[in-house]
Amino acid sequence: MIQAIGLTSDPRKDLPPAVDDVSFEARAGRVTALLGGPGAGKTTVLRLMLELQRGRGVTYFRGRPLHRIAHPSREVGVVLGDVPGHPSRTVRGHLRMLCAAAGVPARRADEVLEVVGLVSLRDERLSTLSRGMDRRLGLACALLTDPHTLVLDDPAGGLSTREKRWLHGMLRAHVAQGGTVLLTTADPKEAARTADQVVTLERGRIVADQEAADFARTRLRPRVAVRTPHAPRLATLLTKEARTTHRSVEVVRESGNRLSVYGSTCADVGETAFRHGIPVHQLADEIGDMGPAAAADRSSGEAARADVAPQRKAAATRSAGSREQTAARARAGGPAGAEPSSGTESAGPEAPASAPTRKRRERSAAAQDTAARTPQARSGGRRRTEAEPKTEAPEGAPRRRAAEAPEAGPGPDALPELPPPISVRTAPSPLRPLRYELRRAAGVGTGFVTCGVVLLVSAVTAVVLARIGHTPRPRLMAGWPQQLPLPPAALGAGLLGALAFGDEFRHPALATDRGTVPRRLGLLAAKLLVTTGTALLLAVLTLGCDIEMLYLVYGRELAEVPSDWLSLSASWFGLVVGCAWAGVLAAGLFRSTTAGLAAVVAVPVAVVPVVQKVVEGPSVRTAAGFPLRMRELLLNQWPFGGERYVEAVARLVAQPVGGALTLSLAALLGAFLFTTLRGKVR
Repeated sequence: MIQAIGLTSDPRKDLPPAVDDVSFEARAGRVTALLGGPGAGKTTVLRLMLELQRGRGVTYFRGRPLHRIAHPSREVGVVLGDVPGHPSRTVRGHLRMLCAAAGVPARRADEVLEVVGLVSLRDERLSTLSRGMDRRLGLACALLTDPHTLVLDDPAGGLSTREKRWLHGMLRAHVAQGGTVLLTTADPKEAARTADQVVTLERGRIVADQEAADFARTRLRPRVAVRTPHAPRLATLLTKEARTTHRSVEVVRESGNRLSVYGSTCADVGETAFRHGIPVHQLADEIGDMGPAAAADRSSGEAARADVAPQRKAAATRSAGSREQTAARARAGGPAGAEPSSGTESAGPEAPASAPTRKRRERSAAAQDTAARTPQARSGGRRRTEAEPKTEAPEGAPRRRAAEAPEAGPGPDALPELPPPISVRTAPSPLRPLRYELRRAAGVGTGFVTCGVVLLVSAVTAVVLARIGHTPRPRLMAGWPQQLPLPPAALGAGLLGALAFGDEFRHPALATDRGTVPRRLGLLAAKLLVTTGTALLLAVLTLGCDIEMLYLVYGRELAEVPSDWLSLSASWFGLVVGCAWAGVLAAGLFRSTTAGLAAVVAVPVAVVPVVQKVVEGPSVRTAAGFPLRMRELLLNQWPFGGERYVEAVARLVAQPVGGALTLSLAALLGAFLFTTLRGKVR
């Protein structure tokens, strides 16, 4: 159950708030529709409910606000617009990545793909999906963790009639088992056909909260909208005249001084008001909730259809020679869910139905009766509550059948079945963010392309520097000219680190329920670990490729390993890993890939000169002989020569570049931790 209380968006500059004091309930086992035209505030209401937008008010999902739920994606499944995934990621890879993030078994991705009908497109990239397929993928993402509540923003927008029928059947099957569905739409007819409860919004305020039957009875029929300061008196007069003339007229008192008159015309209402001296401020024909302009368009369209209807009926009566063709036309033109034999019986008694036709009717009636008696159609099933354990469905057990929608009959348009129950890993596992990060990094080709470009540029640069000469051997093997602040490998590692967080904020695939990437320390540790492995691999491959290219082009002289290879290797690996970490921390702090890469470049350009001035400045005491004293201290504790590695690290940090990189990483990590703790306090 959803309880929205006093939702109000922050006021805009010189404009009223987009949503003002919206309160409603969406009960379990029912489909609730937020109806309103463009600009009515439907999407803003959803964003306020999901805490994606600042404002006032609170929303309870089964008694708890969203920020009090440990794992919101397991309670609420959300579809807001297009799927927020990387365009180059495949459909199956995107779902498997979300499975790792939510603690769901990887096979769940294949199950929901089968349910939504995307098995044949599982290897397609997200950028190639059509509007309808993207909506199906969004529903698959929402159903991935088997949530109790579905919040959908215009889920049927841009879909075909058949796709809408399939979507409505899926939603009806979800609520038939005790779930809650809240969706938005701008079509009153769709709201009346799909929802059990309709909440009408207009200019950010609720103007009606009705059952679907009452909504269809009062707001979908053509009506005359009247505004007058004497609304009660005019309503009484219109009702008395209708009773006197034996006409079926219904007068509904709306909010304020507005009346809705059903079964009358503007001329009759105007004449009544004129005869009794009642001033009228508005008098217009309306249909639905779209105002007089849309009412005129719809009235003209309905009038045209009304003119054509008698001609079609007469033609159908004259062409009663073939009973099967008449029945097919009746089924195609009649309302959804009508009996197939209705059109045949109205053709006339002189053409009795043949035996095959009667058998088809009997089979169709039996199929519809069987579908109506299923547990889902009787709403006998229920979804699991939070207190009940989520257990794996036994192998070989039948899946849960979707409830038959009234407009979907047997045949190719039969509704698919819901995915089976799953067991979500509730206990926190340190491998979950690591598994997610591995699938995120390997799911797109950006990292592989970046590594390939870095190796190529570094090898070419090493060959060119060797030909020019006057380049030290360590810089030559790293492909690091004097004119660049960082070697290509360090820049590539920094870019990969910046992409680790930056792309998630552009395509927030980790938390589809909140629309943003959380700053969690477990996620940060996983990103740092994966980035470290990638940076070390890139550093080793870069040295290997450069040495091989130098050996192939110039011989063994330039490819010899220096004698101080240990300290040089420590400096090299520390530089590459430090740049990768700087990219990760800066991108996570500033939520931008560009900011992460800028922080990497800022270390040698801006921070290193400052550190050099501090180190070269006058000081009373110096640290002369520090390596010797460190060796003497560690010889007694590490008898296996471990002091060499500690000394190499100390020399790395003592260098201006190493000191500047260490200082930058400490500052970025402190800022990241501060923002993380501040967010938890809020």
